Amino acid sequence: MLNKIKTGFKKNLFVIITLVLTVGVMLYFLYTTNGVVTFGRLVTKLEPQWLFMSIAAVVTCWISEGFVLHLLCIHLCPEWSYGRSFSVGMTGLLYSALTPFSTGGQPMQIYSMHKMGMDTGKAGSIIAVKTLTYQVIMVAYSLVAVAAKLHFFQTSVSNFSFVTILGLFSNTLFIVAVFLFMISENTTDKMVTSIIQFLHKVKLCKHPKERYEKIHGQLETFHNASKLMGKSTKLYLTVMGFTVIQITLNSLVPYFIYRSFGMHTAPVTTMVAAQVFVAMVSAFVPLPGASGGAEGSFYIFFGMFFQSAILPAILIWRLLTYYMNILVGGLASYIGGRRYNRDAPEESSGQ
Repeated sequence: MLNKIKTGFKKNLFVIITLVLTVGVMLYFLYTTNGVVTFGRLVTKLEPQWLFMSIAAVVTCWISEGFVLHLLCIHLCPEWSYGRSFSVGMTGLLYSALTPFSTGGQPMQIYSMHKMGMDTGKAGSIIAVKTLTYQVIMVAYSLVAVAAKLHFFQTSVSNFSFVTILGLFSNTLFIVAVFLFMISENTTDKMVTSIIQFLHKVKLCKHPKERYEKIHGQLETFHNASKLMGKSTKLYLTVMGFTVIQITLNSLVPYFIYRSFGMHTAPVTTMVAAQVFVAMVSAFVPLPGASGGAEGSFYIFFGMFFQSAILPAILIWRLLTYYMNILVGGLASYIGGRRYNRDAPEESSGQ
């Protein structure tokens, strides 16, 4: 028993260190900036209905995560149950929170779906389409937010234009590459090769061959996924619609926290846009859960709204949107594995 504990500890040492550092940073700021005093004072005055709204938004995000996944799953495996989809969705949130750049979420979802009885190729296609859909909607959402609130954030946040352009450009470039690859594989290959060779010449890419193979592999995954999923406009529009709802609910959490503090002057649309920018900036932080970067970007974008209450706000926000993902994701993954891995449905012959 002791050996198993030691082995598990060693395997998850990086994750444990990251979580300890994240909690340590939060506690450090709370104790060194009178955050504890402020938090204690605010807790007694929190408006419970708004705090409940923030929790409800997070829970609804979990439900919609499972539902979006379920729509794609039943397209290829009609017998698939929502319980399986919810478990897989929460597994993705758990491992995305525990791995750098959220890279562990999708592979663990595919693995979980395979353990529950789905063919690996189908599972990979479902996750690839879902990931691409989310990225497309997130970029479109960011563009709308920039168009609507560009002047406000330009005058309120230093280096806002640089951060925004970098985030939008990198995400848009990847999405365009995926769609080009679906239309013409040869043309996209030539473009990717030319860009990598240029980056290699200016010494921004040390291993061009390995980089090309990785990018080509990712593009091919989306290409194969689109062929397997087929052309179903109704399905994709429904998935996109629920993804918009999911992103909106997630972006409303800071506003609900803001209102729970008894504050009400900031427009809800401005705070939703701020959260979209926080998510975009945090995506570039290589630590699990964007530790440090998430808190820092939240401080930059929401400091003007929360003012002296910003540190307690960050604490509540991270508890709801990060640590609860780990806690509930872990429980859902464990329960789902115990329940569904032994009771996998038989797949249909296909569409």
